[in-house]
Amino acid sequence: MTTVPQQSPVHVCARNNALWCAAMSRTHGVTGTFTDDAWASPVRTPPYYPDAVTLVPGADPAALVRRIDTAAPGATVKDSFADLDLTGAGFHVLFEATWIHRPADPPAPGPVPDRDVVRDAETLRAWALAWDDGDGDADLFGAGLLDLPDVHVIAGRDARGRVSAGAVLNRGAGALGVSNVFSRDPAPDTAWPRVLDAARHLGPGLPVVGYEHGDDLTAALPHGFATVGPLRVWLKP
Repeated sequence: MTTVPQQSPVHVCARNNALWCAAMSRTHGVTGTFTDDAWASPVRTPPYYPDAVTLVPGADPAALVRRIDTAAPGATVKDSFADLDLTGAGFHVLFEATWIHRPADPPAPGPVPDRDVVRDAETLRAWALAWDDGDGDADLFGAGLLDLPDVHVIAGRDARGRVSAGAVLNRGAGALGVSNVFSRDPAPDTAWPRVLDAARHLGPGLPVVGYEHGDDLTAALPHGFATVGPLRVWLKP
């Protein structure tokens, strides 16, 4: 009997995140490809999303760079294992972060409350404007996200019913990924209880994974997450 090796938490984090980057890119008409060592797009991906994500340690830097567009400025690579050196190709480290992993909770009884999941374009727009907070990037989240069965946009609301917190959850690689966590409350971790409650409904029995850095990492860790490894994002300016 052949035993399938269990992937490390960092491998799960990296592949789940690559699946999310691929899904978001498709909503902007950009299609990348998966190989054994990385996901990569030959054309520029949406803002804040990398042109490549490594899936295993020891990826070949030269081969990876050849798979993306480095002629136009702004190429980015998510170095999931923080083990690449892309300086020779004209890149520098944009930022460093930490993968986080939270063991699966017992499944929650009943369906997720309807008001917690964005299901229409009007609410998605309100969510995007709250996430953006006036920076001019709300158009990043288009209505195509609502057609992706493994992606769920989570919204928290204030006493007046306005979107005031939220996140995106994506299912893949045996985990539920969490990204774009935000809150308009001055306390930065107020979104996490609602997001994790939604995760219990939408990804029963699945660990929750993602990455954070700085104050956002500090806010996430008290909610049951452990740090499992570093990552870097490289930029060619």
